[in-house]
Amino acid sequence: MLMTGVPADGHRPGRYRHGRGSGPARWTWRWRAASMLPLLLSLVPGSALTAQPASAAVTANWPKFHYNDAGSGYNPREHTLSTGNVARLTAKWALTTGGAIESSAAVVNGVVYIGSDDGDVYAVEAATGAKIWAHHVGGSVASAPAVARGVVYVGSTSGMMYALSAATGAKLWGHALGAAIVSSPAAAGGTVYVGPENNNFYALSTATGAVRWRHALDSFITSSPAVVSGVVYICSASGQVYALGAANGAKRWAYQTNGQSQVISSSSPAVAGGVVYIGSASGKIFALKAATGAKLWAYNAGLANHVVSSPAVAGGTVYVGSAGNRFYALSAATGAKRWSYATGQPISSAPAVANGVVYAGGDGGTVFAFRAATGAKLWSHQLGATATSPAVVNGKVYVGSADHNIYAFGLP
Repeated sequence: MLMTGVPADGHRPGRYRHGRGSGPARWTWRWRAASMLPLLLSLVPGSALTAQPASAAVTANWPKFHYNDAGSGYNPREHTLSTGNVARLTAKWALTTGGAIESSAAVVNGVVYIGSDDGDVYAVEAATGAKIWAHHVGGSVASAPAVARGVVYVGSTSGMMYALSAATGAKLWGHALGAAIVSSPAAAGGTVYVGPENNNFYALSTATGAVRWRHALDSFITSSPAVVSGVVYICSASGQVYALGAANGAKRWAYQTNGQSQVISSSSPAVAGGVVYIGSASGKIFALKAATGAKLWAYNAGLANHVVSSPAVAGGTVYVGSAGNRFYALSAATGAKRWSYATGQPISSAPAVANGVVYAGGDGGTVFAFRAATGAKLWSHQLGATATSPAVVNGKVYVGSADHNIYAFGLP
């Protein structure tokens, strides 16, 4: 039986923030949490169809939760922020919404897309923080938007999956999936992949929202899918990792990560080099062979250190946070610990890696920047409440917070 409960402060410290993106209205021990560059190309929408400020200098996009369909969390195109200047990051703007922000941001063609617990999906000028549009979808929007070919795909706790025009916010279609959606969708090959909290995983047509296939899982879903080489990888709340055929939903394999843990798993898979990396509520980080699900290694951070953070993978290193107030860097090949950092607060958001720096949002509201090679803290900033998973693109760091704000940090 899965454990639910409310921490003493009334806040849930987890993956509704994944986007994995953690709003105060529904915080529970559900831990909402969530590196293949060629896949990015399939996600970049046509600029003619997407809102773009004329003055924006756009060099790269961050089109979905954890950057790309592989869920790597690694942006290899970031060249402005670096280990040499990230200490000078300063707040550039903040936009206040009507509710806590649990969603993480997508940034495409100079526009930030993000959801709020006020039930709105927002489009915001990345350069200035000016609101371009807001579309009310109802419920809370903990799901991080996925932006592809001029369309924003996003779920709501009302149980609806939406496609909105990236340029105007107009609804293109909506499809009821029967239960709250906090999982962040992946849009690839004309299909949107998403899991609601009703023990089913869906593949929908990007054009119409029609169901292409549905696969019944052993439990509900709070993590987000990775889609690589015709296979969808997803983790259920029980800690069962599934590999499903992207075309038909047929199960390729399944692997149980939770052991005896009763804490809900919300870590999302990251796929790199033929390996699936995922955190577990059992306090372990696993590396599984993508083709077969065979365990390659498992690093044991300890049961008290529930790993609901979604790993990022870059340069042969896996980066991941834990509930035990510690952030880890592990060898992607062996799982050996390269370094760890005592953060003083749980880290259940998904980290972002760019140009030698790894960024992470803390449940205590601190946004951290570490030197990826050594774990030295280069910068931190305190927000008013829990921070969501950062997006790092075009010289800025975008992060949401349960204090109702979306923030942008950049160089002076």
